Amino acid sequence: AIVIAGYFGINPPGFVAEVVAFAFGLAAASFFPVIILGIFSKRMNKEGAISGMLSGLIFTAAYIVYFKFINPDMNKPEFWWFGMSPEGIGTLGMLINVAVSLVVSRITPAPPQEIQELVDSLRYPKGAGEASAH
Repeated sequence: AIVIAGYFGINPPGFVAEVVAFAFGLAAASFFPVIILGIFSKRMNKEGAISGMLSGLIFTAAYIVYFKFINPDMNKPEFWWFGMSPEGIGTLGMLINVAVSLVVSRITPAPPQEIQELVDSLRYPKGAGEASAH
């Protein structure tokens, strides 16, 4: 990871805003849905989370690599899926992550009861209502 980051630091694949857009797109396609679903869905399990993260990350990274490195001549709106540039494809990757996470978590065993209770404690921390009552 350090070698790759160092290489891209010396030879950036685009302007700073473009690289930041790629980073946010990859984060949105991999981490964001799993964090939100992990908090708000008691049914989310590790199989769903891992499958969703991998599918969103692989799709988004492949799209970016294809248009930026493998075939940059096709990096034009007429060739983009749904008119989405490589800088914005993280949105579609995020939706893929959500769909895969939800489907896989529904067809695999539910998380253990103690994990479901942990999720409840994240949503409703002990003593959270007491501070407003005084």
